[in-house]
Amino acid sequence: MSLEHLSTADIISAPLEALVFALPARVTFSRNVFVPVTNICRNACGYCGFRRDIGDAEAQLMAPAEVESVLRQAKDADCTEALFTFGERPYEVDGFVEKLRSLGYDSFLDYLYDLCTMAIRVGLLPHSNPGILTFDELERLKAVNASMGLMLETTASVDAHQGCAGKDPELRLWTIEDAGKLHIPFTTGLLIGIGEDWGDRIRSLELLAELQHKYRHLQEVIIQPFAPKPGTRMADVPSPSREVLLRTVALARHLLPDDVAVQVPPNLIEVAPLLGAGASDLGGISTVTVDYINPEHAWPDLADLGIALTERLPIYPQYVRAGWYSEVLAPLIGALADERGFRRKTTDETRDG
Repeated sequence: MSLEHLSTADIISAPLEALVFALPARVTFSRNVFVPVTNICRNACGYCGFRRDIGDAEAQLMAPAEVESVLRQAKDADCTEALFTFGERPYEVDGFVEKLRSLGYDSFLDYLYDLCTMAIRVGLLPHSNPGILTFDELERLKAVNASMGLMLETTASVDAHQGCAGKDPELRLWTIEDAGKLHIPFTTGLLIGIGEDWGDRIRSLELLAELQHKYRHLQEVIIQPFAPKPGTRMADVPSPSREVLLRTVALARHLLPDDVAVQVPPNLIEVAPLLGAGASDLGGISTVTVDYINPEHAWPDLADLGIALTERLPIYPQYVRAGWYSEVLAPLIGALADERGFRRKTTDETRDG
């Protein structure tokens, strides 16, 4: 029996061996650099170890020279993606605007726009994850981003999001939908193990499937396990089990349209069983920086995974071929993409033919 012949109920309850099939024809990844522009955030999620308060010694807002140094290291290391990550709407936190003004900016959106322009100049394709944005903000950033992203996480109301204005599922779905209206290649995903149940996971995937049927802009949906962090409210909550993750990946593959890749992070979970259950992408992997969201989990060596990999860009091949990018990005995408829309070949042995 194939995954297509199983019902949603079957996937939740069937023996695990019934959910493991052949590996996908192609497993993809992108070679990126993680740029944590600021860890100041208006939200205070119960699981987050990245966020810092404005007065903390580890609170940061990277200066342009710091960002450029990281970008040039990444270019020298053959990366193609600059992953810009932030706390959400940090300018709503008292004291942040003063930090921003010390860099010569009154608007955080202006600063992000200029950093994306810097990345393009260096030779990297920006992918920004700024949190909830308005339609106009998304439209402006589209010009300087090959793709963008916002994790849905869950449609459930969970204790982990208590007091977090930006984790209202309706607001997050609006941002994801607006990205569709603007034809922005988009990444979203579920965070598994933060208090949601199977009904919540199914509802989240069904809503994302509806958006994809309408706009065709979701290039990937990440199934990401919660990882406990010391000093957080959820420090003693266990990560989801291998079984839960395998069933969730199978659900995602079952409920999402075929043109949406199911992504799993190789530094957080053993990927081989999940590839058999329907995952086909490993996300961005960096040889330059740690995963600043999960710094305790090192990136794997690609050669150690034992999987034939195809390197892609942060914009998926179908959107490269369809021209879902701005004139600003066109020369760089043309230089980096092959005729299929994947990363143009280099001598790296992890890339297939």
